[in-house]
Amino acid sequence: MKYLLMISFLFWAGLAHGEENKNQFKVAERTFEVPSSWKVEKPSSRMRKAQYKNGKAEIVVFYFGAGSGGSVEANVDRWIGQFKEPKDKLSAKVEKVEVKKSKITTVSAKGTYMSGSPFGQKVPMPNYAMRGAIIECEGGPIFIKMTGPIDKVLSSAKSFDRTVRSGL
Repeated sequence: MKYLLMISFLFWAGLAHGEENKNQFKVAERTFEVPSSWKVEKPSSRMRKAQYKNGKAEIVVFYFGAGSGGSVEANVDRWIGQFKEPKDKLSAKVEKVEVKKSKITTVSAKGTYMSGSPFGQKVPMPNYAMRGAIIECEGGPIFIKMTGPIDKVLSSAKSFDRTVRSGL
């Protein structure tokens, strides 16, 4: 009987622990809190450290380690370049802040997002937006990017920013 109770306790404790981890991800020795509206997904590539869905918006996390992943400027340019329109037509905005000794560069843009793998075929997604953050860390930059319909990305921007800052 004691054995059965112990197994039952461990089972339920494991479920509770797993549920708790759904609302956070850990990368580069940092733990980030995620809103409960973000549904965890299996990362679609090995490059992605975490992947979520918030309605029709997708949130992805990349981390490559120290000295990898490219410069902040190169990634900002690449993210903005994922839109069909030229930069000056995207209402693109780049901001740099320092929070708790971490430099964060955020990027926003709106237009026709060209969805697809980096070297594969692209699918135009009109009326889309992107909100991205690059967190400069000792162990290498952490990249967090949300893309989706403009209204969903704009309404989720504050929770996205809270998630970015939660790991600092």
